[in-house]
Amino acid sequence: MEHVTGRESRRDTGEPSAPEKADPLDMQSVTWCFAVEHLAGEDHTIDRPADYDYFRDWRPPQLDGERVLGFRRAAHDGSIARDYTLTINADDDPFAIDVDHRNMGEAPELWNYRRVAARRQFEPGTYESDVVIVNWPMNDYVGGPLFGTPDAASHWKGSKELSRSLLYWLQTEAPRPDGGTGWPGLRLAPRVTGTADGFAMMPYFRESRRIRAERTILEQDFDRDLRDGRGAERYPDTVGVGHYYWIDRHATTGGSAGGGGLPEPFEIPLGALVPQRVRNLIPAAKNIGTTHISNGSYRLQPVEWSIGEAAGALAAYCIANRLEPSAVRSDARHLDDFQRDLERGGAQLRWDPALRW
Repeated sequence: MEHVTGRESRRDTGEPSAPEKADPLDMQSVTWCFAVEHLAGEDHTIDRPADYDYFRDWRPPQLDGERVLGFRRAAHDGSIARDYTLTINADDDPFAIDVDHRNMGEAPELWNYRRVAARRQFEPGTYESDVVIVNWPMNDYVGGPLFGTPDAASHWKGSKELSRSLLYWLQTEAPRPDGGTGWPGLRLAPRVTGTADGFAMMPYFRESRRIRAERTILEQDFDRDLRDGRGAERYPDTVGVGHYYWIDRHATTGGSAGGGGLPEPFEIPLGALVPQRVRNLIPAAKNIGTTHISNGSYRLQPVEWSIGEAAGALAAYCIANRLEPSAVRSDARHLDDFQRDLERGGAQLRWDPALRW
């Protein structure tokens, strides 16, 4: 299927924030996540990773001189630097934790930001520790893309080795609030990941191959600064909605520090799920017709779930009515019928026009 990867040029898309030159290998960083808990007084330090010295001292240009393995990072828009905090098993109220980016301040507390089990929400003794997914700035891998290049295998290995090095750094050298270094009680939690080693089955890809679609979603369709108070584009063929606080592009393999504008609550057009040529394949995740920029919002999991819901419903509708996806979009009667089918199933197709963030 015809597709694009990496970043497009401004000439390709007309997007104001696009660069002058395209680069198909300039992709958002991937993250090989892992799950940890902390058992005070115990030592679960892993073997020193083979590439630990390299990753401990790695200062990629995207981080403006900061080490990857460190708590200091530039703000999302690159304007300031801030220090993340890590408070292991704090006696907090899990219901009081607000992970809405509008309310989090300059940097989140890392321990509760990705926490998936808070021991205080369970009967005493159920959990010895909170359980946390480590998907933090420190294991965003920018060494190179994991597909589309002959050395992709080395970057698969490198992305996991960075995460393994992060764990070892946290156990041995990370600065603690009390002035000490390291938390040797941090222990991998394979029962959470379903893997033998406690690392995720696959790295988290923020950017995919993207189909050449009948309708490509552009930055100017929903960037708040470019919409002049009109809200996001309202697509006649909407099949879902989405939103995220940022048009969130992490640091990239091509040297960009990432960052992005603020989106209006947006819709998902059916045209972005319909390939220009191929007739029997429907994308169902972050591989729809977006750009490197617009993918920064459409890649987020709640949006992906809506895309997958629409893709499955579209396949079923096409089979039931002996139609191809392009025919559903191009025929007003079928499009209306399909949209009503989605709404009967509980899908939301429109935001309130008055909604603003």
